[in-house]
Amino acid sequence: MFQITFKVEGTPVPKGRPRFARMGKFVRTYTDAKTKTNEDTIKQIASIAMGASKPLETALEAFIYISLAIPPSYSKKRREACLNGSEKPITRGDIDNFCKQIMDSCNGIIYVDDRQIIELHSTKVYGEPFIEVLIKEAE
Repeated sequence: MFQITFKVEGTPVPKGRPRFARMGKFVRTYTDAKTKTNEDTIKQIASIAMGASKPLETALEAFIYISLAIPPSYSKKRREACLNGSEKPITRGDIDNFCKQIMDSCNGIIYVDDRQIIELHSTKVYGEPFIEVLIKEAE
């Protein structure tokens, strides 16, 4: 059974909403710079992790662990609550937007299309900022 793991260091970025710009009589849709930069980073790391392997074509399971930095404005007591898990990261970014960013970035690299993912497990916590991803063939 094939499985791949990779880690994206740095502050996790949720997938941004599409942006629209008027160009004369036409409207152009584009992705904001922060989302695009993060997507390119994830693609590069995923590509390195895959090596020479071709994108998978089977049903897959994805496990995504999102660790967010504790806001610097938090008091020492509140920081401790974040680190011991009694305070949860419910204010910064929807978990599905973080997952969408990862899954879209892996299209054509780890798998042909993210529709192949039939099971998704994701966790969002406070700690050192990073995202860790495990994708494996479904059993």
